[in-house]
Amino acid sequence: MKNLYLIKTHFTVFLLLTSCCVVSAQIGLLSRDTKIHQILYFNPEVFPDIEEIKEPTYSAFFSALSDQLSSSKNSKLLRVDYNIPYDDAETKLISEFCENNNAQYAVVPKVKYFKVGFGKYVFSNQVIVSMKIYSSTGELLAETSYDTYRKNGRLLGSAENSIKIGTTGALKNINKILRKKYRSTANASTEFDIFPENQFSYN
Repeated sequence: MKNLYLIKTHFTVFLLLTSCCVVSAQIGLLSRDTKIHQILYFNPEVFPDIEEIKEPTYSAFFSALSDQLSSSKNSKLLRVDYNIPYDDAETKLISEFCENNNAQYAVVPKVKYFKVGFGKYVFSNQVIVSMKIYSSTGELLAETSYDTYRKNGRLLGSAENSIKIGTTGALKNINKILRKKYRSTANASTEFDIFPENQFSYN
């Protein structure tokens, strides 16, 4: 009886150790297969080109990025304190930045403020946030814009909050475009899921 108890105990321990080894091996394989995308984000081009509003715009934009991507297991945000014209981006320069920072993608953004009234530029609290995403070789993969007024019909609230909402909306749009565009490729579900859907909220 005592021998039988010992055999059962040894067998149970063996099963537990085997299970632990299998789980550890699976975790190791998963972590090896999960690719971390390093994504460069340049300073957003600001329209109108008024120096006083640039730093607050940068701050709100990158704050929104951090909020949305901080918990991402697929991508790592790399901020580049450099300005690239949105409509005339130099792809060779983008490629060089990616190579020097070991990045797979680069995002060139723009934040456009609305003008209200006549004469002197008076800002609305609504913005259009635009983004272009490039591959590490400088190929344009996708482009989108998010108009905070048209999408949400918001009249109240701060411009800072509008920038955050616009940034979140543009990221979500980019994700949808990439997944649809590359859906037919074998690795589309992982290779281009750089902004996972469950990361976004409009709070």
